[in-house]
Amino acid sequence: MAEYQDVATDADILLYNPLKAREKELTIAKSKIHHYGLFALERIKANEFVIQYTGELIRQAVADLRERKYKAEGIDGSYMFRVGDDTIIDATKMGNNARLINHSCDPNCNAKILTIKGKKKIAIYAKRDIEFGEEITYDYKFPIDKHDKIPCHCGASNCRGSLN
Repeated sequence: MAEYQDVATDADILLYNPLKAREKELTIAKSKIHHYGLFALERIKANEFVIQYTGELIRQAVADLRERKYKAEGIDGSYMFRVGDDTIIDATKMGNNARLINHSCDPNCNAKILTIKGKKKIAIYAKRDIEFGEEITYDYKFPIDKHDKIPCHCGASNCRGSLN
């Protein structure tokens, strides 16, 4: 489950409302990082809004139950993103293409948590300029777990070797 990312400032919210901004042109394709990924179909400038990560807003207890259920159903990973202490966005079955954004230790995007009209939203922004055809990535920032490491396959020169 992706952990907290950067929390948006009031200035961010004034500059960007994810419900009104145009998402960038993106496509799903095979990824060298993990199965499939999301790729840019246009050049994207640093700090531009890329896509909103959408899904079902649930509590931690429900997320725990769903993770077990998804595993029992043979679903290869879940797409859950923590937006608060007890609040998670689950994109596994009701999300958009943003759930296919892969992790990188040297990402080209950042995920920011915004509160818009009292609801938590996740906005993906370009960290640097992104070229046409480049895979969209961000750092999942999973909490450190010494006993259950999740291997990283991002291929970045600064790869930490694990997602946590």
